[in-house]
Amino acid sequence: MIPMVIEVVRIGQRIVRDDRVTTHIALVARAFGATTILMNEVNLEIKETLEKISDTWGGNFSIEFFDSWKPIIRKKKENGFKVVHLTMYGENINEIQSNLKKEENLLIVVGAEKVPREIFKFADYNVGIGCQPHSEISALAILLDRIQDGNQFNKIFLNAKRKIIPTKKGKNVVMNETRD
Repeated sequence: MIPMVIEVVRIGQRIVRDDRVTTHIALVARAFGATTILMNEVNLEIKETLEKISDTWGGNFSIEFFDSWKPIIRKKKENGFKVVHLTMYGENINEIQSNLKKEENLLIVVGAEKVPREIFKFADYNVGIGCQPHSEISALAILLDRIQDGNQFNKIFLNAKRKIIPTKKGKNVVMNETRD
């Protein structure tokens, strides 16, 4: 079963250095099937960028800011979400992905700098994408792909101004005058 709702929480951000990384985490979350990203670092430029992307390419992706991650995770758990913490110290994705596919609602925690130790206890799943240092962007993409079996790429983003038509060579982008 493919999860019904997927949301991503970005905890922490190294000022200036991580603006681009956080933006890319949000872009991957959106493109790979998440409905929301929650961030505790308020950078309105990131929000504006993602709103422009959604306006141009469609979909209903939301960006929310919060002050403290604990109440967010507690509330999501109360509402039936399973918390998935991406960490290279967690259970291997190859061994846990079948369990993740059975869950209906997932809240995926993506840290920046060292995440608080409590996250490991709050999480229903601590998941590792390999056991070597790597990008949190790639880890999120791999996790989202594994739990959805590639079906996220069949998603139709409604109200898109532009749509890409897959082609063997070159680019084929069409303007959508009617906006679904």
